[in-house]
Amino acid sequence: METTSVRTYGQYCPVARGAEIFAERWTPIIMRNILYGCRTFNEIAAGAPGLSRALLIRRLRELEHAGIVGIRAKPDGHGSLYEPTAAGRALEPVLTALGVWGDQWMDVRPEHSDPGVALWSWCQVYLRRDRLPERRVVVRFDFVDRGRPQAAWLLIERGDAELCAFDPEFGDDVVVTVNDPVTFARWHLGHIGWATTLRSGGVTVEGPRDLCRALPTWNRRPEIGVRLRAARRRAVSRTDPGVPADADLIGSGAASVRSGTKVPTA
Repeated sequence: METTSVRTYGQYCPVARGAEIFAERWTPIIMRNILYGCRTFNEIAAGAPGLSRALLIRRLRELEHAGIVGIRAKPDGHGSLYEPTAAGRALEPVLTALGVWGDQWMDVRPEHSDPGVALWSWCQVYLRRDRLPERRVVVRFDFVDRGRPQAAWLLIERGDAELCAFDPEFGDDVVVTVNDPVTFARWHLGHIGWATTLRSGGVTVEGPRDLCRALPTWNRRPEIGVRLRAARRRAVSRTDPGVPADADLIGSGAASVRSGTKVPTA
């Protein structure tokens, strides 16, 4: 693989050689988005707020030179498509292991809790389209990002949905206000339930009762998080009899491997 554009550690060690590519700033996030199915430049950028377009272009070129991402023109000739190669797909278990480690050892803090990223993850990866209403529904999300009020709209039509940065101007059926981004992120990860999220005041929801009740069921990620945490608790309890099965443990990568469950990374 060609790596002339990347700084080298000058070591034969496979960890050092792999880190020359994968440990560059923003590269794990870019690869996460591509492995999630993002194929266009704008789709990849949407899941990486704070990443400049210039740096994204540079990282994508580096990944192409390294043989990790393939770049080809769109069929209509406008723009490019970015797809993982065999080497890129082989990074999926690396990202999974990194996600397991981060979930076990890193707390969710305010600097990690951009509501826009949680919304992107929800709508790009974990949206339960099979549970969406058939009629048109617009859900507005209000939150603060870097000290500035922001809004995003989830537009649902005919059983499909799109996350919009601009008001689609059909009127808001439901308004979700994220008062505490950490609470919203912890619900998305399955660390706390929806009822707890609402009781805390970290999130408020206004709108018709049926839509307000259905809203959290459109997100698959909290359910996955609950199952993963339960599997890890059981695995830890089996390996360490002194730990009760219902202990409040985040878990470990070994537990998720034993349970046979693939761990999401966002």
